[in-house]
Amino acid sequence: MDFQNRVGSKIRSGGVAGWSESNVDRRERLRKLALETIDISKDPYFMKNHLGSYECKLCLTLHTSEGSYLAHTQGKKHQTNLARRAAKEAKESSINQPAVGPAKPSVQRRNVIKIGRPGYRITKVRDLVTRQHGLLFQIQYPQIAPDVMPRYRFMSAYEQKIEAPNKQFQYLLIAAEPYETVAFKVESKEIDRAEGRFWTHWDQDSKQYSLQFFYSI
Repeated sequence: MDFQNRVGSKIRSGGVAGWSESNVDRRERLRKLALETIDISKDPYFMKNHLGSYECKLCLTLHTSEGSYLAHTQGKKHQTNLARRAAKEAKESSINQPAVGPAKPSVQRRNVIKIGRPGYRITKVRDLVTRQHGLLFQIQYPQIAPDVMPRYRFMSAYEQKIEAPNKQFQYLLIAAEPYETVAFKVESKEIDRAEGRFWTHWDQDSKQYSLQFFYSI
């Protein structure tokens, strides 16, 4: 990068770099460092979407190239999120460890007896206008606990410990006490969360929880 003839520079010196040049140079150095030290194929947060761009599943950012993604992994935002995830996992691990030493006063916790898995039905759906494919989940909770509303969340393949992680899939978890939580293995594609594309409904009379979503085109 030629900084000669810049204001404030001396003859035969490199010159004074502006903020944009320094930022570009810094990102390039970070990219090269990442290429030398990171095996991107083993990165659990790296994903190539159906549009050909790259996603960071930890920070929810989009990148146009692998180099851009690698530079992002060396940045402050990604490193901060990694530290937060590590701290959370360490905290959860310490909670699950058996107590060592003198017995401590027991903490009263809510103990719910599970009564088994709920009945469910899955239907493949397709929007005739946009040609988008999707899924409709209908879960039956005839003996759901009073004042309990079923809830859901999506979980990446790297969070679960039952199967070998596969970045092509993710899991939809639906829970409602006193039933066991059910998990559905679905494609790890971007989900369209626009109005009318993603919705849930709890029918208090029939005790049926419905969730429908479409994949983005």
